[in-house]
Amino acid sequence: MTVPQAETEAVDRRSLHERIAADLRDDIMSGELAPGANLPSTARLKERFDASNATVQKALQLLKEESLVVGRAGAAVTVREHRQRTVRPAALTTPGRWLAEAAKHGTHARSALREVAEVIPPADVRAAFGLPADGTALLRAQLLLIDDEPAELAHCYYPLDIARGTALTERRRIKGGATALLTELGHPPRHSVDRVSARIPTQEQYQALRLTSGTPVLRTLRVVHSDGEAPVEVTVMVKAGHLYELQYEFEA
Repeated sequence: MTVPQAETEAVDRRSLHERIAADLRDDIMSGELAPGANLPSTARLKERFDASNATVQKALQLLKEESLVVGRAGAAVTVREHRQRTVRPAALTTPGRWLAEAAKHGTHARSALREVAEVIPPADVRAAFGLPADGTALLRAQLLLIDDEPAELAHCYYPLDIARGTALTERRRIKGGATALLTELGHPPRHSVDRVSARIPTQEQYQALRLTSGTPVLRTLRVVHSDGEAPVEVTVMVKAGHLYELQYEFEA
């Protein structure tokens, strides 16, 4: 028996201005509205979505707050240049390489160290390390910025038997980066596994990344192994979902 379409689809309970913003956001992220292009006029948007002027303006304000479009009084609302960045995870194994890659595209990138402490990591990080529920690891938390705009929140965790007594525990940047230090300590990174998921941002992520709406974030759990079985680093990386896409390449 064929199930009627109406019975298989959930009702969209979002407010109309959120639905309008969602459709326009998809047009922007797919390239239908290219960087520098004008958005349809308010009159056309009112007709397309059967909405009032105030509702259309609320939708456009959401997109402005998300840094997807810009608008000035008396001028058309346009799609921002560089509205979305493509990230190739295989080429960006450390925050240091992440910053170097950003510099290649003519942008200024830097990192800000937020915290260095022994903590109880999230459950999936504990599972990767094989830690009990009350097990601890060393955390080095960083905020990566491009042109002074928050781009990624990175929480890097290290086993205490590796980290203690090293520069990893010091609240300062590590010369050459953590990867170089791990190699120097006899734990050169050999193999990494990424698990990527889309999530609603936590309060910390919302504030650190200066998010302005309910758009999801991309969360990557990266487990790094050296020559042994136990991980030498586990990193949780979070990016604004509407500003970044991940590009993976495979050989046939």
